[in-house]
Amino acid sequence: MKFFSQSFVYDDPWSIVSLAFFLRYPNPYASHVVSCDVVDRRQTDSGSLLTTRLILKRGTLPRWAPQGIISRTESWIIEESEVDPFGKVVRCRTKNLDHVKVMQIEETQLFQQSQDGRTIQTTHAYITSRLGWGLTKSIESHGLARFKAHVQRSRQGVSLMMDFIRQARLQPMAFGSYISTIHSDMSFVVPETSVPSASGNNTGHKPENNHVPTSQNNRWFDRVWGVGN
Repeated sequence: MKFFSQSFVYDDPWSIVSLAFFLRYPNPYASHVVSCDVVDRRQTDSGSLLTTRLILKRGTLPRWAPQGIISRTESWIIEESEVDPFGKVVRCRTKNLDHVKVMQIEETQLFQQSQDGRTIQTTHAYITSRLGWGLTKSIESHGLARFKAHVQRSRQGVSLMMDFIRQARLQPMAFGSYISTIHSDMSFVVPETSVPSASGNNTGHKPENNHVPTSQNNRWFDRVWGVGN
């Protein structure tokens, strides 16, 4: 088993960060996410919002993986979250539902507002393989390395959505219409080599790496920001 833990501080308030977190799909940094659907949502007596979402992600196998180790490289992820608007806390737990013998990743995320009005994100993850064949350590190490890269990309996606939320405040259209415009076109392509590597500085949000990789198919990005043809 491999364990990952990391904290990050956004300068923005909890309400902005939590909204951006739930609106993060689709975004150019999550090209591996195929779909994201709400399957259940309800409010508790205490006023918290409970949501269950199914997310389909597409991955790749390392070259050293035995042929036929899995039948397909897509995986269903279940995401269970609780939003406490009074305590200003978001709790989120995700895990894959298939390929669990080869590798299972259980991730928890916590977003909470600090006393100075900023938002603290805490991420924990357990990566476990039960495959055997002398490949357990290699698979877990590979999973940990990929998870670290995805954490950075996920944070960039949230940061991008936060920028869009700020932009929405300046637009004459209603916020809901603006978000619909953002999500209405998924024709973007982000080359893996264009994504900045993870930084050792995990404190303080500045619209970091706001230079979003572009390509000839980035009509989604161009339309939202009003650039290009």
